[in-house]
Amino acid sequence: MATYLYAVTGAEHPLQLSGVTGVGDPAAQLRTVKTKDLCAVVSDAPDGLRAKRRDVAAHQSVQERLLADGAVLPMRFGLVGPDDAQVVSALEEHRDTYTQRLKEIDGCREYHLKVARDEDDLLREIVRESAEVQQLNDRTRQNPDAYDAKVALGELISQEVEARHDRARTDIVARLAPAAVRTANVEPTKRHFLNVSFLVEQEKEAAFSEAVHTEAGQRGDAYAFSLHGPLPPYSFV
Repeated sequence: MATYLYAVTGAEHPLQLSGVTGVGDPAAQLRTVKTKDLCAVVSDAPDGLRAKRRDVAAHQSVQERLLADGAVLPMRFGLVGPDDAQVVSALEEHRDTYTQRLKEIDGCREYHLKVARDEDDLLREIVRESAEVQQLNDRTRQNPDAYDAKVALGELISQEVEARHDRARTDIVARLAPAAVRTANVEPTKRHFLNVSFLVEQEKEAAFSEAVHTEAGQRGDAYAFSLHGPLPPYSFV
């Protein structure tokens, strides 16, 4: 029987999982696989598992219960090993790495921040501040058939958009990073120029949230900040 993995903890973790069940229908019963220093919380892996709302919630519930009592390395949804023996082998093989990660994230949670900017506002800023864009824009208006000028204008605007997004991305992360232990960048989405995770100590969560709120207020309505957390520290394990 394949083994479904929820999380890895230290061997000293209290593992208070009474009343919590795992993924699948019917819900799988949780069990632990241990070595001298580490423990993996697992269950039998159901056939044909998909990322349905109920199963994703069950997966996260196991991790949240564990996080309430100590450091946890949360596994991504859907991680399956061949059997319990292979899980034991993995714990033993990566003992030093897992132990170090548990120390690094102990007492911390992840906050995920996405930031978007209104496109029209950005374009108005570019036209207002770039003399070269103004010249090309005027040339294309005066001569609608000036294909080369249109191509050059499009390329220049694209470069300006990326450069301004880069500057804003660097500036925002630099302002917020002092309130976090670590940061982990994620590829920007089509809509969000900033997509980043912060590892935050639990006693500093309120201060971090306030720092994000302050930054959003200073940026104004043209920027949309979306903060999610506290979350299991997926991006830092």
